[in-house]
Amino acid sequence: MTDQAVDVGGSAARGGPAAPETTGRQFFGRQRELKELREDVERAGLDTLSGRKSPRARVLLIAGRPGSGRTALAEELARQLAAEYPDGVLRAGLREPDGTPVPVERAARELLDALDVPVPPGGGADELTQLVREALAGRRALLLLDDAVDAEQVDPLLPLDAGCLVVATARGPLTGIPDVRPCTLGGLDPRTAVALLQSYTGAVRITVDPRTAENLVEECAGVPAAVALVGGWLAVRPQAAVSDVAKRLHALPDDSTLTGRLPVAERPLARAFRLVYESLPGPNARLLRLLSLAPAGIADAQTASALAGCSVSAAQNTLEDFVAYGLLRVYGDPDERPAQYAVPGWLAPLLHTLADSADRPGELQLARARMLERTVRLLQSCRAVTEPDGSPARRKLAGLPRALRFPSERLAAAWLETRRPALLAAARLAVEDGELDTLARRLVAALVRALAAHRGTEAAAPDLYGLHQLVLDVAERRGLDREKAAALLNLGDLDAEAGRTADALVRYRAALDAGRAANDPYATGRAMESVGGAHQELGDWTRATDWYGRALAQRLARGEREDEARLYGRLGAVLTYAGRYGEALRSWRAAVAGYRRLGDLPSQARALSEAARVQEYAGRPEESLRTCREAVEWARQAGDLRLQAALQLRLADTLDRLGDPAAARLHRGAAERLLEPDREGEAPAYEIRSASAKD
Repeated sequence: MTDQAVDVGGSAARGGPAAPETTGRQFFGRQRELKELREDVERAGLDTLSGRKSPRARVLLIAGRPGSGRTALAEELARQLAAEYPDGVLRAGLREPDGTPVPVERAARELLDALDVPVPPGGGADELTQLVREALAGRRALLLLDDAVDAEQVDPLLPLDAGCLVVATARGPLTGIPDVRPCTLGGLDPRTAVALLQSYTGAVRITVDPRTAENLVEECAGVPAAVALVGGWLAVRPQAAVSDVAKRLHALPDDSTLTGRLPVAERPLARAFRLVYESLPGPNARLLRLLSLAPAGIADAQTASALAGCSVSAAQNTLEDFVAYGLLRVYGDPDERPAQYAVPGWLAPLLHTLADSADRPGELQLARARMLERTVRLLQSCRAVTEPDGSPARRKLAGLPRALRFPSERLAAAWLETRRPALLAAARLAVEDGELDTLARRLVAALVRALAAHRGTEAAAPDLYGLHQLVLDVAERRGLDREKAAALLNLGDLDAEAGRTADALVRYRAALDAGRAANDPYATGRAMESVGGAHQELGDWTRATDWYGRALAQRLARGEREDEARLYGRLGAVLTYAGRYGEALRSWRAAVAGYRRLGDLPSQARALSEAARVQEYAGRPEESLRTCREAVEWARQAGDLRLQAALQLRLADTLDRLGDPAAARLHRGAAERLLEPDREGEAPAYEIRSASAKD
């Protein structure tokens, strides 16, 4: 998150997501700046080369130091302009809590999510920013790009449509974006600063000592975040006078760990924070420092509880105290439960400094491990609630502490969705030191499974792609061949599902090399089968047959019967496409025999049905008819009514081609009777999935 929006209650604009930080407080001051910004919206931006009106969106820049209230001003401007931009207010944060720039592709993905535009998994910055521009073409939307690092971050996200408006906040000018006049924020004027202070203290304490109140806000240099901090200090001490905090603040030296190396302009905020921090009880101060470890600067009671090693209820109370002090902001919907809290951008570096000086490295590492372990257990619980009653996952879920259990699948899905940004950041945090230890592996695996269970593989594909790419990056740096093979296979599958078959083929071949280097027979066999599948998708039947044959030989050597049967089916399918019907029929018969040995009657029936299809293609209709009837019988014995109905329909088609329409009508009638319960529920007709289809 960025600097604290101390003087605004962010409100969601129509058509856009909720403001990332909400407070419920009114907006104070900045009327001159608001007027200038609104006038700047109307000013025609000119292309500096052609002298004509720029075809791109107008860009307004609000610049100021952390804590100056630039995010608050941007949100207030967005609120006032929302009616003029009926397609909504879209938001993206451009700086991490540690100050590093957010990658452009991640910011673009955030905007596409808000626009409900499908995000291609693995899409690069150019592809995603182009999608943003296409989605905004012809729309009137307002983009709020918060805490930009430089122009290179902002420029690719600018809509190529003059009907849109971009409001960016930054710490300084964005050199490189034409026709942008920064609105630079300093401190609040004394009158407004005193009004902000009064919103915390109430009118009485200001009225009885107005001169001291003016001196106090002057001591804070009018910095909104600093005024809010001293106001919070007074708000939780109703018996204290304004003069008390003024004396304490004035007495603080400028040579402390927090303020000694800061520029003079940033010291008032650091000193106000020090005043509040040193008044906290020891456990609370420690928890505040440990919030520097919160992924993406976002925490809830579970995160805080794990970091501090305290109860969830105690952590919740402490977080609410921090909000009262002005140290945290409520993140997202203020009515959402469990509530989430954001560390303001101005506070994050101060907390890092304090943690490094006050806590031993081992203590920080332990707190981080506790937090990630808690996250793993919550993700496992989140996924387990989707499993059927009585399943092993459900039984394991019942043994977890109540605080880690989700009472319903709906609540688990809601938690996963609201915590998704922090959970993805936790995965990045788990591997940021270049290791892939057991905890990091478990966290990534648990997050992948939870996302797939609740969102579905297709909807979760962009997030899954990023997670597998994280593992791949670490595995390549550390020479971890087994993990590299697994990541490449997962990424290849996502590429294949997205229609990037050539890219998937490259991934699968690299996974094969990594699997061989790791001496991992599972990864090697899986990679060979996937290479065959990619060649099949590309229509290269010869290479597909070769690679399926290699994978099958390995499975036969290892006695993996289920995989053998499936691969016989895949081989039979590609041989059928190639017109090699004799070989295809032998493969399908081998698949039938394999499924018979496994006792898998539905798969046996499907394989027989495919064998019947091959016999028909080969010009042997009578044999095809007998085989299809055998398939129907096995489906009946399996008790799979929908499969039986589908095979009855296939049998009817075969009879039609053999010139027996009366028998065909009988089988169609039988199929319709089998499907009658589904018709009442308007269920879709059953579609036979070939045994060659990939699981």
